[in-house]
Amino acid sequence: MPSLRTLSLTGLATVAITAAAALSTPAAAQTKTVYIGMNGGTMEKTYTEHVFPAFEKATGIKVVVVPGTSSDILAKLQAQKDNPQMHVVFLDDGLMYRAIGMGLCQKMEPSPVLDQVYPSSRMKGDMAVGVNMGMTGLAYNKAMFEEKGWAPPTSWMDLADAKYKGKIVVQSAASSSFGLHAFLMYNRIKGGSETNVDPGFTTWRKTIGPNVLEYIPSSAKIAEMVQTGEAAIFPLTPTGVGTLKAKGIPVEYVQPKEGSVVLMVGECVVAKNPDNEAAQKLAAYLLSPEAQLAALQYGAQIPSNTTVKAPADVADEMTKFQGYMKTAVTVDWDVINEKRPDWNQRWNKEIER
Repeated sequence: MPSLRTLSLTGLATVAITAAAALSTPAAAQTKTVYIGMNGGTMEKTYTEHVFPAFEKATGIKVVVVPGTSSDILAKLQAQKDNPQMHVVFLDDGLMYRAIGMGLCQKMEPSPVLDQVYPSSRMKGDMAVGVNMGMTGLAYNKAMFEEKGWAPPTSWMDLADAKYKGKIVVQSAASSSFGLHAFLMYNRIKGGSETNVDPGFTTWRKTIGPNVLEYIPSSAKIAEMVQTGEAAIFPLTPTGVGTLKAKGIPVEYVQPKEGSVVLMVGECVVAKNPDNEAAQKLAAYLLSPEAQLAALQYGAQIPSNTTVKAPADVADEMTKFQGYMKTAVTVDWDVINEKRPDWNQRWNKEIER
């Protein structure tokens, strides 16, 4: 089964025509420009080459990307709060909740596509909506497990299994959503919640801590650490695993029995943007099955729209993903964003020291 990073590019011949027919209005003759903030690189290339053209053709509205990380885009939004220059933005879910809390987003207008997305992707009464989906679960070094005769992990608590001493790699919860998600799931297992993280902080060093080889700032080192035989298990997403597998790195994803943690990129219509009609139209289009199928095939973006029909070459993987979503949990980003500076200090002092 090919990974989502090596998808066939067939099957989209009629997407632009279908989208154009669905979006055609008398306004199509107008010429407008809307600006969307999103990650550069692969995401920008996918959307500019394969998603926006059908929208532009149908509406006469040109879409221009303002590239940057989620932190960059949020900083721009804050700086432009009284005179926004962007119409729509993509942000990682944690930062999206911050943007909503700061009054930088406005509610998306009702549309049929809002009833087609995963309920968990609709944030704060549709102030933002997940445009592509993921989840943090566990990944493991398949070659190492086969060599040792180990069964695949099944639980977040496998991170505390003594047989993995010195073989666990965890992204720092102070800098990575993956590490934060792992900590919060462990904390829940120990009886805590986002409003009570003491169970996690007071026991992590005694349980998981002895097994951790290294706390890494991001997932960038995972590939190297798998290939050198240093890493046995680590938090990661199915898409992240697919990317590594496409490079020939022997890893597999597992859904912990306690559930994975929803991790998504959300979109919001910017409050007080210069052209709300055009902004709302673009935001709705990006949730449509046509747009999300194109993003899936050309950029491995996992659809939030549940009606997207996956191409045959990835149908099995999409079925698995949809199964993972049934047990995926959401965390309370409002509490996290309020408490995270304190948590970061505790993490650095009590866990990574």
